Amino acid sequence: MSTTTSRRPRVAVTLGDPAGIGPELIARLLSEPENTAAADIVLISDEAELKGAGDDAGLTVAYATEYTPGVPLLHDNSAHRPAGEFERRTATEAGGRWALANLRTALDMAGRGEVDAILFAPLNKTSLHLAGMTENDELRWFEKVLGVDAFTSELNILPGLWTARVTSHVSIAEVDAGITRENVVKAGELLHQVLREAGVEAPRIGVCALNPHAGENGKFGRHELDVIAPAIGDLTAEGLDFKGPFPSDTIFLRARAGDFDGILTMYHDQGQIAMKLIGFDGGVTMAGGLPVPICTPAHGTAFEIVGQAKANTGSVQNAYDLAVRIGASRAAAV
Repeated sequence: MSTTTSRRPRVAVTLGDPAGIGPELIARLLSEPENTAAADIVLISDEAELKGAGDDAGLTVAYATEYTPGVPLLHDNSAHRPAGEFERRTATEAGGRWALANLRTALDMAGRGEVDAILFAPLNKTSLHLAGMTENDELRWFEKVLGVDAFTSELNILPGLWTARVTSHVSIAEVDAGITRENVVKAGELLHQVLREAGVEAPRIGVCALNPHAGENGKFGRHELDVIAPAIGDLTAEGLDFKGPFPSDTIFLRARAGDFDGILTMYHDQGQIAMKLIGFDGGVTMAGGLPVPICTPAHGTAFEIVGQAKANTGSVQNAYDLAVRIGASRAAAV
């Protein structure tokens, strides 16, 4: 890609699983002039996929093959495209291979300092596993590709409210082992750091309990007394604003009322159920703890509505806005 400098952040964009709504979402995102004006966009795709994306969205995807301010730059990744047409509305090995190939190219670009952030449209984990991904989720795959050996966490975001998890894509039986004082502290520090990068000057963060009624003073379990509360003490000793642990069945009522900027949850569904009830159509997932911010809509490939012009762009717009904002913050810090 061109080495032309720009004051705007550079965002690599992939279209996700070709069988789902991702291509349509990206086509519609890029049809808005304010989006193409906000960043230098590098589309990692090929001309065939972009044409199909435009057909789904009922518009033409504008792109350039040389750097042109305000026009997405196509990084032609067709050398890595599986042969034949992609089957639509279903998980396939070919779709997973293409999605991973495009993401790997985006990660390689980030490693070379060519982009400041990555946005990817929805993926399908079945497709990814059919294509050979052995990790439980994309975040662990990102860690491997980038060579990251540090605490990472998926962050889930709605306007005005962020969550991070101490444990994520593991079975409920494995959650207990992951709730350690060290992990709670690391997850809390990560959530605080990313909130600062997103422009929240002094984040206020509430912490979920693990057990019913926050353990009822040890009657329903001692995680709150022995692990979570001491970890909160460690975080407040760093000068950070953490409070809790609070019962998970009421903490999000306080968050919705504006008491907190972020919530630290102990396991996946503890936060995800609440976040999706509060604002499913606007949710964003960010891979936290990596050297490059990676954002995506917090919903799936929605095979059942592909090609019907029903896909809601709220989440992909929020994901793009966040990638631009944090990408600009990271770029300014270099």
